[in-house]
Amino acid sequence: MDFKNNTALVVGATGITGSNLAQELITQGWTVYGLSRNPNHNIPQLRSVKADLLDTESLSTALKETSPTHVYFTTWMRNDTEEENIRINSALVRNLLDVLAPKQSVKHVALVTGLKHYLGPFEAYAKEGRLPETPVREEHPRLPLPNFYYAQEDEIYKASARDGFTWSIHRPHTVIGYAVGNLMNMGTTLAVYASICKETGRKFIWPGSPEQWNGVSDVTDARILAKQLVWASTTESAKNKAFNIANGDVFRWKWLWKRLADWFGIESEDFDGTVRPLENELNNDKEVWKTIAEKYNLQETSLDRLASAWHTDLDLGRPLEVMCDMSESRKLGFSDYQNTEESFTGLFEKLRAERLIP
Repeated sequence: MDFKNNTALVVGATGITGSNLAQELITQGWTVYGLSRNPNHNIPQLRSVKADLLDTESLSTALKETSPTHVYFTTWMRNDTEEENIRINSALVRNLLDVLAPKQSVKHVALVTGLKHYLGPFEAYAKEGRLPETPVREEHPRLPLPNFYYAQEDEIYKASARDGFTWSIHRPHTVIGYAVGNLMNMGTTLAVYASICKETGRKFIWPGSPEQWNGVSDVTDARILAKQLVWASTTESAKNKAFNIANGDVFRWKWLWKRLADWFGIESEDFDGTVRPLENELNNDKEVWKTIAEKYNLQETSLDRLASAWHTDLDLGRPLEVMCDMSESRKLGFSDYQNTEESFTGLFEKLRAERLIP
C-alpha cells in the first residue's frame, strides 16, 4: 500500500509508543512529524515539532506549516488526582484537535489508552468489587468511576462529529519497548533492577501478587502496537472502533521471571507469599545506580530517568490474572504476532547496546 501522500503527526514522539510508531510510519514511507515538549532527534527522517499541548498559541505557531492527514495521540500527563488527570489530559486532546480543525486536513485520529479502561484509574486501580471478567473485551462497559481515558475518548468523539474524521482507540496491556524518561516502563525498570541485583549480589525478587505470579498474563510490545495503529488508521473496516492490543501469546510470570534472571546471569527468587513492592526495593538505590553508571560509563546516571517502579508495582501487583481478548482486530484482518520473551530480551540487548545498562 502506498502511504507517500499521508502525513502523520505523532503526539508524544519521545515516548515508548510514540517513538516506535514514528519509526514504523517512516519505514512504511509516511511523512512524519513528532510533537513533544522536548523533541528527540534520534530518529532519522522524523520532523520534530516542539510545542506545549496546554498552550494553544504555542500549538498554533508550531503547527502553522503542518497539515497532517493522520493524528496519533500517544501521550498523557500524570497529576495528583484523577479529577486533575481528567482536566489536564482531556485538554491536551481538545487543544490539539481545536488547533487542527481549521486546516480540514485530518482524516483519522488514533488514541492510545490502556488497561485502566477496564481496571480503573490509579486511585482505584484493580480494586476488589470492580474487577472485570477476564479476558477483557472491548464490549465491556465503562466503569462508574472518573477516568481520564474516558474523557480523552469523549474529546475525540466530539471533534470527530464536528470535523468529520474517523477514529480508533487502542488499549495495550503493559507496553514493553525502548524509551528513556518514560513514566510507565516495565521492561527498562526490570532491566535496571536486574543490573543492580547482579552488581550487588542480591536476588531478583518477585515483587508482585500471587494472582499475577500464578495467573495467565500477556503484554504489548511497542512495535506491535505501532503496527496496529497504522493498520487501524488505514483499513476502512477498522475505522470508528476500539481495539485491545497484546503480543498474541500468553505466559505465567512464575515461568518468565526465572528466564529474565537467567538472561542477566543472576539468581531469581520465587514468590514467597508476601508482596514486596519494587518501589521499596529500589528506593535506596539511587546512589547505587549512580555508582554503577560511573563504573561502566553508562549514558544515564539517574535511576528515576530509567526506572518507574511505582507503575511496575501496579502491573505486577494486580489482584487478578489479566489478559486481553483480541478478537475484534483479528476478525478484521490484523494478524501480527510478537513473542513476549523476545520483547524483553530484545529490549535488554538494545539497552546494553545503547550503554543504558551494563
